[in-house]
Amino acid sequence: MLMHAPQALYIHIPFCTNKCYYCDFNSYLVKGQPVDQYLAALEKEMEQTAAVLPPEVIHTVFVGGGTPTVLTPPQMERFLAMVKRYFPLDEQAEFSMEANPGTTDLEKLKVMYEGGVNRLSFGVQSFDNGLLERIGRIHNVDDVYQSIANARSVGFHNISIDLMFGLPGQTVEKLDESVSRALELALPHYSLYGLKVEENTLFHHLYERNELPLPHEDDELAMYMLLIERLKAAGYKHYEISNFAKAGHESRHNTVYWHNEPYYGLGAGAHGYAKGERHINIKGVQPYIEAAQLRLPRLETNQVTEAEAIEDFMMVGLRMLDGVRNADFAAQFDGRQIEDYFAEVLQKLLAEGLLERIGDERSAAVGYKLTARGVPLGNEVFGAFLTV
Repeated sequence: MLMHAPQALYIHIPFCTNKCYYCDFNSYLVKGQPVDQYLAALEKEMEQTAAVLPPEVIHTVFVGGGTPTVLTPPQMERFLAMVKRYFPLDEQAEFSMEANPGTTDLEKLKVMYEGGVNRLSFGVQSFDNGLLERIGRIHNVDDVYQSIANARSVGFHNISIDLMFGLPGQTVEKLDESVSRALELALPHYSLYGLKVEENTLFHHLYERNELPLPHEDDELAMYMLLIERLKAAGYKHYEISNFAKAGHESRHNTVYWHNEPYYGLGAGAHGYAKGERHINIKGVQPYIEAAQLRLPRLETNQVTEAEAIEDFMMVGLRMLDGVRNADFAAQFDGRQIEDYFAEVLQKLLAEGLLERIGDERSAAVGYKLTARGVPLGNEVFGAFLTV
């Protein structure tokens, strides 16, 4: 397993202007929250983390939430200065921040840009105002256009937006209209996610009462296939199950996860992976603040066995449409080959037409990737590697 210090950094800002009806992320309404105390606690965690696991050079930073852009401009400036103080960033580092349309005025965007952020990910979800209201978003379509115009005027060009499909009351035709409006923006990256009804959300309560009018599963599949067709036709590479990009604009940070490489995870509820160990931080804002004054604010820490790491390598690696390669497997697992562990599973998935070999069929496989048939059945493929 890889034992070097992480070169990727995730930081969680758990505050939102409101709670969307489908959201089960670790997030809290910002009104009345001790945001400045949270930032002080986050700096404590940065200081302790840098002492315990000294960073070398950080190549990717991702600030998620919640909605990090609910921070005021002074808070944002303070936060970005903290990151640079404890984590040396490569000159070409990708520095991404999630943003909600309507929370990114020019003043705040300028602070972000000057503070080193160079990639924005907007949670747009839909270009249908009715759907936005139905899923609990507080922005509208005009906010989307204004936020992206503001970002571009400040100097941001590496911009991504999220779209969702399988929403209550959504049709294939409505999704097609949203995709057309999204593509008119000519952004370098799009992330497209199917709705998952998670426990402890308003949507789950409605679902349990049979009051959530979800599309039929055939329509949901049609939506996913439509997204693939439209994005590919517009010149975007389908590089990961849910992500499309122009050449050179793939998310470098998320690729760290998909390659099963280590990363720092800071903030309330954040996950991290380093030195063969995964951790989850304390989730509540006040408990996190109190814990960080005394120690690293861990909720739990688990040693990852080699068998678990090997399964993870396959399951997250096959999310990438370029697939997994024996050379990368060997680099993480002492020169061994994928076939040493998964020969039987691979043969089954190859025979079913869900996977294909990368490389010359007459010699040992360079690696494996999903077929066109396997892409919409990805979860079935990934799960097969848990049965070994």
